[in-house]
Amino acid sequence: MSNYFDEKHGDNRTEELSDVQPETWDAAELTYCVSEEEAGIMLRTVLLSRLNMSRRLITRLKRVEGGLTVNGSSTYGHKPLQAGDVVRVRIAEPQVESIQPEPIPIEVIFEDQDILVVHKPPHLVVHPTYGFPNGTLANGIVHYWRSRGEQTRFRPVHRLDQETSGVLLIAKHAYAHQQLSEQLQRGDVFKRYVAYVEGAPQPPEGTVHAPIDRNPEERHLRIVTPEGYPSTTHYETIASYHGKAAKIKCVLETGRTHQIRVHMQHIGCPLIGDKFYNPDANLRTSMKRHALHAAELHFYHPMTGERVCFTAPLPSDLAQLEQELEKGLE
Repeated sequence: MSNYFDEKHGDNRTEELSDVQPETWDAAELTYCVSEEEAGIMLRTVLLSRLNMSRRLITRLKRVEGGLTVNGSSTYGHKPLQAGDVVRVRIAEPQVESIQPEPIPIEVIFEDQDILVVHKPPHLVVHPTYGFPNGTLANGIVHYWRSRGEQTRFRPVHRLDQETSGVLLIAKHAYAHQQLSEQLQRGDVFKRYVAYVEGAPQPPEGTVHAPIDRNPEERHLRIVTPEGYPSTTHYETIASYHGKAAKIKCVLETGRTHQIRVHMQHIGCPLIGDKFYNPDANLRTSMKRHALHAAELHFYHPMTGERVCFTAPLPSDLAQLEQELEKGLE
């Protein structure tokens, strides 16, 4: 084949497409060769339709020296490309990171030059916020990279609540982040969660279609409301514990904040240990957080296009909860 999609990677990546910084780090290089059948194609078409780049990223590439070349030249103009022309894209990104490195342990599931997949522990905030300026997963990951001499910036593709454990995906450069974010928007990312709930869902397997929005009285919470955003959760009961509790599998079709927690409360089976959506819990357990775990994540690798799958086993607190439920609770 005359068309090919090659890659060459460095060590730093960024998500923000700001003006060119004085110091940059080569994050990735994409190469595309124009075939005989594509003779006459425009460079913009290659970038948008073949390499699937966003217009924002293309604009930034034009500001970077050597960021975009045809046959090694940056003076490509607006002429049609010819068969055999080689388009190279250099993703060079600023060596700037506002997140301070901290020696917080992280569990790496998978890592290459483009993505990092970690098993997020419970009780750890993903990204610094006003209430949590440090001590987050991001601080630990930045420290992990810096200890290996990498200038990579932290750019999560999705988020998990502070108390939720499980698989979390981080992009290691802007192009990877763009590709993965678009997959999320298209629904190409499969996310499976395991939750432990009070009661037994009826029916045992089903789909919750219930729009979600902020609670106007308590803005940090979400509620089901007809004026909310369309939200869909598919669930399946894996195990039932004496009719008092159940272990369920949840697959998200949409990704609203607190979606599983809100939807399970909505059908009368709130999550065990959920202080916000199950404050008047009927079960006494050892859980110190809501019983939710991101167990599985599928997506297309942003550079190779290969469908990949990553999983995270139940953490010890959920394994202990399961044993308690199997034995029976008062």
